[in-house]
Amino acid sequence: MSGKTIFIIILTALLTAFLFLNSDEVAFNFIIVDGVFVSKLIVIGVCVVIGFIIGFVAGRPRKTVSSYDTEIEKNQPVSNKKELSDEDRDYIS
Repeated sequence: MSGKTIFIIILTALLTAFLFLNSDEVAFNFIIVDGVFVSKLIVIGVCVVIGFIIGFVAGRPRKTVSSYDTEIEKNQPVSNKKELSDEDRDYIS
């Protein structure tokens, strides 16, 4: 196993242990409703999932579109590489 896989397994085990140690119910104030009793396990779990989703969306590489390379290829003259220049012919002869 690679180091990255071992790190992910350890991190997942620690997160799972942390969630199950905090499973008691607490009063949680939502935007609309105040004083709803919710398990800490659910609150922390939802926050972790939302954090992973935001981190994935923010951390993925952006797709870059470069038209500069295609413009260079369009403007270069087409040359047949099988043809020899006059200098090359004189050198060979």
